[in-house]
Amino acid sequence: MADEQKDAKPGCLYICGTPIGNLEDITLRALKVLQNVDYIAAEDTRQTLKLLNHYDIHKTLISCHEHNEKQRAEEIVDLLYKGCSVALVTDAGMPVTSDPGNVVVEAAHEAGLPVSVVPGPTAVSAALALSGFRGDRYVFEGFLPRNKKERQSRLEALKYERRTVVLYEAPHRLLTTLDDLSVWLGDRPVAVVREITKIHEQVLRGTIGEMIMHFNDIPPRGEFVLVLKGYEGAEMQDADDGMTVEQRISAYMQRGMSKKDAVRQVAADTGLPKNEVYKKALLL
Repeated sequence: MADEQKDAKPGCLYICGTPIGNLEDITLRALKVLQNVDYIAAEDTRQTLKLLNHYDIHKTLISCHEHNEKQRAEEIVDLLYKGCSVALVTDAGMPVTSDPGNVVVEAAHEAGLPVSVVPGPTAVSAALALSGFRGDRYVFEGFLPRNKKERQSRLEALKYERRTVVLYEAPHRLLTTLDDLSVWLGDRPVAVVREITKIHEQVLRGTIGEMIMHFNDIPPRGEFVLVLKGYEGAEMQDADDGMTVEQRISAYMQRGMSKKDAVRQVAADTGLPKNEVYKKALLL
């Protein structure tokens, strides 16, 4: 009983990881928390109910998704002030990681309330492990923007990224994203991972071009994670010798990058600390 009380302290917000597919991929501590909190704030109450019913857990659910998170954050903070414990979950995986949650977590922190994390599965680390590419240094980009200009800016920033790149994508947009990656990043090696931990889990490795051909023949189904090998070619500066940091920043911004992305890319190109590059950008 002592352990259960420890995992449901009054007035505490628990950021709780849940399975990304297989319902058995839940930790013992997560089950204790879900069993003992007063409320569960869920991205989609219908999805969370499937998990709770599987483990015979019966709790009051609060709908908390991207469209109502600000309002719900205030309500959850009020509950925490009253001494209630709340578990924050999403449909699958860890809250905040390409899922709602940061507004609630930030509100709890700003209110000076206790926040605790109950780690669980994430598609990022699972796909990275399955890919076979280096995982000691990687960049997680989540879903690429749908807005054309923002998408172009993000892809431009990733063009010379030497770390492994991890992206999420929905099946109906997979081919479009693969086409864009081919144009902006070249035909580099990629691992396409689908339906992680589920019956039809699959890892396809090859070049981006090979994946385009594959999914033109076999329509994409399921949820996808793309793991791209980092850039291994010559740096952009080979063609731009003599350019100052300010000139590099301006050149990237002229190509459609935001100042923030341009600073990040110039820091990656030159090896300079990002804060130094940012100071130069302030002068533009």
